[in-house]
Amino acid sequence: MALIGPGGRPLASGGAAKPAPGAAAAPGALVKDGSLETFAADVLEASRQVPVIVDFWAPWCGPCKQLGPVLEKIVNEAKGAVRLVKINIDENQEIARQLRIQSIPTVYAFRDGQPVDGFMGAVPESQLRAFVQQLTGGEAGQDQNEDILAAADEAFAAGDMAGAAQAYGHVLQEEPGQPRAVAGLARCYLKSGDIDRARKTLGLVRPDGASDEAIRTVDAELKLREQAANAGDSADFRRRLEQDPNDHKARFDLALSLDAKGNREGAIEELLEIVRRDRKWDDEAARKHLVTFFEAMGPTDPRTIAARRQLSSILFS
Repeated sequence: MALIGPGGRPLASGGAAKPAPGAAAAPGALVKDGSLETFAADVLEASRQVPVIVDFWAPWCGPCKQLGPVLEKIVNEAKGAVRLVKINIDENQEIARQLRIQSIPTVYAFRDGQPVDGFMGAVPESQLRAFVQQLTGGEAGQDQNEDILAAADEAFAAGDMAGAAQAYGHVLQEEPGQPRAVAGLARCYLKSGDIDRARKTLGLVRPDGASDEAIRTVDAELKLREQAANAGDSADFRRRLEQDPNDHKARFDLALSLDAKGNREGAIEELLEIVRRDRKWDDEAARKHLVTFFEAMGPTDPRTIAARRQLSSILFS
């Protein structure tokens, strides 16, 4: 694209004039104001290094005021994978005419000195992020989502369920069905005791993420919570065991009751005791339930490691 500068001379890469006084940012900044004089350097030449987004706006344009700040935020979050040049059409009517800008806001994306994509009007943040991700090959968006997921995990660990849920939900807006985000949001619902909503959330995972470890972990925990929801009174089960230590059904129900009350270590001990006394009872129900515990807690959890060691010792003794 050859824009015509002052005096009828084409604006070509390398032939740009110095930035006009009052430009918003220094050369090389991720977001800056542009003009006809600086267009070649800030857009055409710069787009040979990284994609450059050009936002055509005006101070009187309401939608421009909505779009601009969000676009700037996303570009800054991309950390150099893309740049933004803002052009006020009131001050640069000639460049708007040459690029045939019919309405504002209008956004063009340039790569290798040529326009490659664009849109008109204020669009939702999710579409803006998708627009930037497409320009950068998805790398910037993926890196950002990894950072958000890490922050969400930290919030969850710190007990900030609202902050964690908001962060997981943000990632799901950008990457629908993302396994870690789905699992994280489901864990937030589980933590709040909303089992039904946790189960529905888990169903949002994309098809290729159904076998993801994070999804399997939450699915296992959901199964445990659903079973524990129907657990009876542990005192009653203990009385039955006092009368008959080989009442494996009472011991199994005691394990469910203990887990429902948050005593997973105690539940594991009761299940191990069933395996120790009769490993094949009820089609190995105790061993299978222990495996579900292991899946829910994860392979690196100290409780998993210790219980696996004890289970192996019983099975192979």
